[in-house]
Amino acid sequence: MKPRPILLTGFEPFGGHSINPSAEVARALHGRTIDGSKVVGVVLPCVFDGSIDRLHAALDAHRPRLVLALGLAAEREGFTPERIAINLDDARIPDNAGAQPIDRPVLAGGPVAYFSTLPIKAMVAALRSAGHAASISPSAGNYVCNHVFYGLMHLLRRRRGTCGGFMHLCGLPQQQATLGGNVAGLPLETLVDGVAIALATAAAHCSQRWSSSKAANSTPR
Repeated sequence: MKPRPILLTGFEPFGGHSINPSAEVARALHGRTIDGSKVVGVVLPCVFDGSIDRLHAALDAHRPRLVLALGLAAEREGFTPERIAINLDDARIPDNAGAQPIDRPVLAGGPVAYFSTLPIKAMVAALRSAGHAASISPSAGNYVCNHVFYGLMHLLRRRRGTCGGFMHLCGLPQQQATLGGNVAGLPLETLVDGVAIALATAAAHCSQRWSSSKAANSTPR
């Protein structure tokens, strides 16, 4: 049976940036085969209202085995897989549609939080072994990145056999130069390489977990 694809999402530019490396990485890896699965790259709008609808449509269209959503955290170094998404929109700046929700739930009546189902510790270990700066982030913030992360995990709660989560990327060197600070940023090819490593690690672990789960459920009791 042909393996289901891997869905990789990024965001369009926002907040005065002329480029968003998360979108460029999703485009660069679109069509690549990782762990036997084709990568489908999708660019989401950086808006609170509509981003999850676009994500939902991509999930229905491609029925992926694994979903990794990417976002930009220009103040961070390297790659930071997120541990948890919280049910809160609290925007520091307006989104690309001008919306700036304050202390609003992502989903009224939804759970307080969702944990990533990706093997984030293994992903960080694999990235570090390849020479990339990487660390686990405890929070995806309160902007559109967290909004999509929470929406993704809510959508995946009933899609058995699909792992999902979120990872922030640092900015490109040309972006960091305009922001100041001590983070130099990484070239696009380095970001693409790191995300490919993270996807391969996640795909292998999720497949093993899913196979073990199926075997356990099929064991006579």
